[in-house]
Amino acid sequence: QVQLVESGGGLVQAGGSLRLSCAASGRFFSTYTMGWFRQAPGKEREFVGAITWTGGRTYYADSVKGRFTISRDNAKSTVYLQMNSLKPEDTAVYYCAASTDRNRSSFPNDRRYDYWGQGTQVTVSS
Repeated sequence: QVQLVESGGGLVQAGGSLRLSCAASGRFFSTYTMGWFRQAPGKEREFVGAITWTGGRTYYADSVKGRFTISRDNAKSTVYLQMNSLKPEDTAVYYCAASTDRNRSSFPNDRRYDYWGQGTQVTVSS
């Protein structure tokens, strides 16, 4: 079992930055692919990005590529989402998730993730 707790959300002006953290408890964090997803009101949950279990590779949705960066610290059992140049359309609840699936093609599929955090709200004002 893995428990995930996100933090770092809040209200920021367009063009600003936020860093989200996702702290994991439980065993074997370092063996999981970690993903970030978001869900805006009235919309389906969408893939933001993912990082491999080693931290060696990251993958991003086109909508955030070049603005968001995912990293992880396996010693601290924590994954991060650095968000820069935020836009009002980035407003959503952000979730981190853990997956045992190491297949890159699976990363955007939320059904491939085994554990989820409770989410943290990010609001970007114009």
